[in-house]
Amino acid sequence: MDLDAFKATLEGATPPAGLDKAVQALWQVAKGDWHAAHKLAQDQDDAIGAWVHAHLHRVEGDLSNAGYWYRRAGKPDASVSLEEEWAEIAAALL
Repeated sequence: MDLDAFKATLEGATPPAGLDKAVQALWQVAKGDWHAAHKLAQDQDDAIGAWVHAHLHRVEGDLSNAGYWYRRAGKPDASVSLEEEWAEIAAALL
């Protein structure tokens, strides 16, 4: 699945089957369910989950917590818009 196909699934009620938890988290936050997204990101305990987790705390406005998760992910703090970062992460993970 590419980014455009993934974005098209946002019209549905549930994320597509077979996605890892971090990608499901991106889907949930795009649908406006930050809490579901956060739980999924927490459940993926690796660098990818940490990257998505950082993005979610940025969405929340908790930049110090986001910074912690960027460090855990081995990524620099994002300097682009939330939308650009979401697309960047989704494209990398898909």
